[in-house]
Amino acid sequence: MMDKSTGELMEILKSEKKYEVFFSNQVGELFFGSVSQYLETMMRNKNLNKSDVIKRSNLDKNYAYQIFNGTKKNPSRNKMLMIAIGMELNIEETQTLLKMSELTELYVRMPRDSIIIHCINMKKNIIETNEILNDYKQELLE
Repeated sequence: MMDKSTGELMEILKSEKKYEVFFSNQVGELFFGSVSQYLETMMRNKNLNKSDVIKRSNLDKNYAYQIFNGTKKNPSRNKMLMIAIGMELNIEETQTLLKMSELTELYVRMPRDSIIIHCINMKKNIIETNEILNDYKQELLE
């Protein structure tokens, strides 16, 4: 992500009257110290709580809490995508989460990734996403 220079980002921030607008438009340009800090910030920005996100992500509760508190090191790409879908992150926010997790970003030319991108854009939940993945004989998110 981070395509803008720090100077450009500063000018945008100075010209924006509401921080919420700056944050939502520039989140991909911002640096977060850790994945857990990014997740906390995104939950706060979207007025979400962990328990709801975990239910919607369809992850094991203990495993998910370890991701959120930073004790689970190197969670899989599928698990991070499940969290992104559970949080209803948009595609840019999802790509940032994957990048911060040192995982491969979604790539539109890969059939499975293009399905996931479509589902994120359409705000589909995990079950709906897995149904479409299954329809196209692609690996499910689990």
